[in-house]
Amino acid sequence: MEIKIGVRSVHRELVVETDLTAEQVESELSSAFAADNGVFTITDVNGRKVIVPVASLGFVEIGEEEARPVGFGGTL
Repeated sequence: MEIKIGVRSVHRELVVETDLTAEQVESELSSAFAADNGVFTITDVNGRKVIVPVASLGFVEIGEEEARPVGFGGTL
């Protein structure tokens, strides 16, 4: 699943590919917002961690769970 993270005062968004479900990402976000001076932490498919302080979050866009077929090879 692809997640886009907007950070305040940064012109580019962070794009993270993760194995987590949308519900798991939302749970991580909720936990981060609930904590004083919380941080949103997510691990990508390669095991790298992205850590963003909640105070710096501009937005988090959670992509679709299943990838759609691309190109002309799909069956109708």
